[in-house]
Amino acid sequence: MRRQLLPALVVLLALTVLTGIVYPLAVTGIAQVAFPGRADGSLIRREGQIAGSRLIGQAFTRPEYFHGRPSAAGDGYDASASGASNLGPSSEVLLSDVRERAAAYRRDNDLAADVPIPIDAVTASASGLDPHISPANARLQAPRVASARHLPLDVVLTAVRRQTDGRRLGVLGEPTVNVLELNLDLDGLA
Repeated sequence: MRRQLLPALVVLLALTVLTGIVYPLAVTGIAQVAFPGRADGSLIRREGQIAGSRLIGQAFTRPEYFHGRPSAAGDGYDASASGASNLGPSSEVLLSDVRERAAAYRRDNDLAADVPIPIDAVTASASGLDPHISPANARLQAPRVASARHLPLDVVLTAVRRQTDGRRLGVLGEPTVNVLELNLDLDGLA
């Protein structure tokens, strides 16, 4: 038994050191050299302070800021509780939530009842942490933001266009606007 136990413990210790310490440190080191911004969470810094991450949405509620998608993560944009509501299209709870969100979106943005609302304005993403909205959503919010910031509408719409990311590789996905980057862009104009 002793002849089998000692080699087993040596292999356990060696693999623990190799896969639990050496490999993670090597991968982290390579990532820090090759992708320094991404390896640290794609953080956005303004004036030496961390404003947030390009990858995780934030709850913006003030009228002078563009608002992100609704979040199903915890109490809203809680990265430790990432996840969707898992409600299906026939769920009465989901339909009720969408109706309430649509009414609030129309009220917040002073929209008529017949104005179509983009789906990303009333539904949460799969992670509940999506930092992006559609350009259509941003354009509908632009008059509210321009009014609250006392800026001409065309200045705000220019910022929306500047912060709009196209399709990946020109064909994958849809164009998106990162809400944090857009709001910081507008803060920089002030």
